[in-house]
Amino acid sequence: MELPKSLSAILFYQAEPMTIKRLAGFLKRSEGEIRDGLLLLEDALHGTGIRLIRNGDQVTLGTMPEASALIETMTKEELSRDLSKASLETLAIILYKGPVTRSEIDYVRGVNSTFILRNLLIRGLIERVDNPADQRSFLYKPTFQLLEYMGVSRVEDLPKHSETIAALTQFISTKEEEEYRLEHAEGVPDDTASGTTPEEEADVEETDEAGENFDDEELEEHRKKDQLEV
Repeated sequence: MELPKSLSAILFYQAEPMTIKRLAGFLKRSEGEIRDGLLLLEDALHGTGIRLIRNGDQVTLGTMPEASALIETMTKEELSRDLSKASLETLAIILYKGPVTRSEIDYVRGVNSTFILRNLLIRGLIERVDNPADQRSFLYKPTFQLLEYMGVSRVEDLPKHSETIAALTQFISTKEEEEYRLEHAEGVPDDTASGTTPEEEADVEETDEAGENFDDEELEEHRKKDQLEV
């Protein structure tokens, strides 16, 4: 795939600002090649509703200013809807485990949460801050508005706070152990790889041979009948 197309695909999927260095690592290209590719991408996006937004060494995709009225209308429509089950699930993870990265949220849920996070950010229920442990990612945490809506002064006052955190921790630990077990599972012996024992395989071979002999005898019988008719 051409570099500009690869860059647009990654930036669209990530839906978050990414550094030139991180893009270079993903695509196994030099930072200079990434910068050149971004210039080509900017040219390719010219005349569309999407633009490349730069902030220092970070880049992301965004909509054109001309589309602001349309985006505002869509945003109001989204905000008028009730939160989906997936949104509530994501919100609960952020409330009880935050600050948390998107990859951690995805790991717990088992699916990509990019667009759900965007929706929650638009609603002002969560906020995104820099991750001091990894400048390539962000942390998501509940806003004061959300805590106020929940009727609590701090996260620790949430219902069953300790129990829920313990359950989440146990869930993640169990999932990691299961993945480790599957990854390091011993191979199945050759004798049982087909799901049958050597004795059963021998029986199958004998049955196959008998079937082949029967077919030969039947064919020979038909030949004799043909000769008699002639």
